[in-house]
Amino acid sequence: MQQNRRWQHAWQRNGRRLKAALAALGLSLLQAAFPAQAEQLKFIVGTSAGGSIDAYVRVIAEHMSKTLGTTAIVESRVGNSSNMAAQSVVLAPADGNTIMVGTMALAEINPHVFNHPNWSMKDFLPLIKGVEAPLVLVANQSVPANNFAEFLDWARKKSGTLTYASYSPGTPSHFLGALLNEKFDLNLAHVPYRGSAPQVIDLVAGHALFGFTQTQSAIPNIESGKLKAFGVTSTKRFFQLPQTPTFAELGYPEFYTGIWFGLLIRAATPPDVADRLLKAAVAAHADPKVRELLVAQGFEVSGQTGEAFRKSIEEGSARWARLVKSTGFKALD
Repeated sequence: MQQNRRWQHAWQRNGRRLKAALAALGLSLLQAAFPAQAEQLKFIVGTSAGGSIDAYVRVIAEHMSKTLGTTAIVESRVGNSSNMAAQSVVLAPADGNTIMVGTMALAEINPHVFNHPNWSMKDFLPLIKGVEAPLVLVANQSVPANNFAEFLDWARKKSGTLTYASYSPGTPSHFLGALLNEKFDLNLAHVPYRGSAPQVIDLVAGHALFGFTQTQSAIPNIESGKLKAFGVTSTKRFFQLPQTPTFAELGYPEFYTGIWFGLLIRAATPPDVADRLLKAAVAAHADPKVRELLVAQGFEVSGQTGEAFRKSIEEGSARWARLVKSTGFKALD
């Protein structure tokens, strides 16, 4: 409970700083360029508040709402690996007022692990890929290892007694843990969480010992020495963890993956409404002060839109289809 309170207080402090920074953005010129949005914008998130997705969407929602001359709320609908959130957006009117905060797991993995998710990517128009980041393999400070080789040696000696934590079942965090288990024959059990925030809280507290997690949630705890970092899943070293090697450097390029967060709207949204939202989203991600805030949170800003974004989802989906099939994993609907 004490750890939870510290997390909440830290999030509240960051939220106040974020609000103050956004208030100074000066959006009057942008507002003049866009017709006012008639109703409140609702951004739907499929994970619990306080995690990496929450940090991203609150910056973007604030900017877009001011650009469009309306208000915005961020609503968490947690459950079924974000499928409940996606279904709620699909069932909402296609008027552009309800926006899905999409993730790589939702768009590229879920279609292959759920038999009947009650939605498909055909229901959505990919608006913008907002930010990208790798995952990082971290461990509680009590784990007697200072690098990946020492971690493997420890895990092999403890074979059959260890668990790995993921931030949600059916996500890259889950499947990278499964790959780690299979490749090195560690006999690990899987403990899934309902978001990166509770996962990292338990990793810091020692209730979970290790797992792949999002860099945005892990970096403050790595810098403070509460977590140890053994490897990142990007092709090059991550700018906020320059001392942490990539898995490719360690000789395991198959662990490469990068997560993304972005915005999706109903495919049936009228073209003029979709175009207005797209322009507002592009303006938000292009704003230098917004970009500075996102980079400070550990994101690399993408801003990819249109056909390029749609194609990247299709290519990622094909890759994850092969990886999911190799594990034999199927989630309960």
